[in-house]
Amino acid sequence: MSTFSSLSTALSSLTAQRQALDVAGQNIANANTVGYTRQRVDMQSINSTSVASMFSTPMGSGDGVHIVDIARLGDQFLDARLRTQTSLSSYNNANATTLGRLESVVTEPGSTGLAAGMQEFWSAWEDVANSPDAPATRTALMGKASALASQIGDTYRAFESQWSQARTEADALVAKVNSTAQAVANLNQQIRGVLVSGGSANELIDKRSELITQLSSLVGATSRPQEDGTVSVMVAGNPLVSGDRINAIKVEGSYVMAGAIAEPPGADALRLAWGASNAPLVLDGGSLAGTMTSLQPGSLGGPIANAIGAVNGLATQLGNAVNAIHQTGTTLAPPPNDTGVDFFEFAAGMPPALGLRVAITDPAMVAAANSANGAWDGSIADQISQLRDGTSAPDQAWRSFVVDLGVTTEAARRRADVSEVTRATAENLQRANASVDIDEEMTNILAYQRAYQGAARVLTAVDEMLDTLINRTGLVGR
Repeated sequence: MSTFSSLSTALSSLTAQRQALDVAGQNIANANTVGYTRQRVDMQSINSTSVASMFSTPMGSGDGVHIVDIARLGDQFLDARLRTQTSLSSYNNANATTLGRLESVVTEPGSTGLAAGMQEFWSAWEDVANSPDAPATRTALMGKASALASQIGDTYRAFESQWSQARTEADALVAKVNSTAQAVANLNQQIRGVLVSGGSANELIDKRSELITQLSSLVGATSRPQEDGTVSVMVAGNPLVSGDRINAIKVEGSYVMAGAIAEPPGADALRLAWGASNAPLVLDGGSLAGTMTSLQPGSLGGPIANAIGAVNGLATQLGNAVNAIHQTGTTLAPPPNDTGVDFFEFAAGMPPALGLRVAITDPAMVAAANSANGAWDGSIADQISQLRDGTSAPDQAWRSFVVDLGVTTEAARRRADVSEVTRATAENLQRANASVDIDEEMTNILAYQRAYQGAARVLTAVDEMLDTLINRTGLVGR
């Protein structure tokens, strides 16, 4: 083996140790970079050249070292686990957020809730029953009734506002999904080009991994690695990203709540679809799935639609129950002993909760008396006040809805909390495997530094040997 070959051996070590130092420095520089995965230089010894023959070269020690790969120390199984848990956590959190918003609108129990307004309304009827001859009690009753009708309408509008907000969020989430998918496709193209040219695309792969995790949070996406270094991003079993191409998604349906939550669901009902084929897309995870659930009709589990149904049912039952008894009473206004008067009315073409209003404008038109008992009787008013105590009281269904909403919201919050803990555990495991350990990198730097110094010393020794061989050999006796 030639002495000159030792120069190549030492040089290969210098090159390998320097590159290893560069990788360790890159790890330390990105110790606090979100999404960065630590890297490691894989080295391999270079075998000595030998040919099995009669005149083969003598046994050698090898020809040095070379870099095989700069490995990205990520774990695809931990990544997949994190994305699965992120999808579930985002879905549960979206549901809990929707229910929490509804609960904030209901404000039950409390002095500003509909239940309190109903009690004031029944108490006003009781006051009229006790003092049917007092115009003030009748005027107060009409004021309480108008306030209750307005409160019911305001509650409906608040629910409608929640639906409109969720509808806008759905559009924003779909736009974010498509833009993130396009970013993944662009990174696929760049990574493929870098790998084909023999370079390292680890930093680009880190960025792509972070984007795929974002997609899992949005739509429950999963990834499938391909042989060329790209990944296919799958949503509900279909490719959202394939190589450098995307299959965009879209949300279809009305921006008007009444049509979108109508029963049975019609053409205005909201749905997700693939942009190219218009085929339906049914998500099983992610915040977009939770948002779309909140926008569905009540028969499909839409919580906002159920709340709208509850407030409409309250208005309908209240108006019909009060009118049924009020029509049997007599008023004080001429003509004498006038009966069949409605206390409430519903505006045509409007939802019951918005259309409910007081039908009379004159306090004398309050039919508090039974004609058989005289004009100053208050028995009819008393019957109306007792509606609050019946098993089928107008506000009984509302109370049941409020209780159910509270229980459902608390359960949703618990699910969201539990799934978030599970997601955080998966994230910690992934980070423990992929994040940079400063102490470990400092130890590696010392090892690479000493190896570099040793290789430099070998190079110096070989240089001295060659100097002796070239400049001093054959000079004896001169």
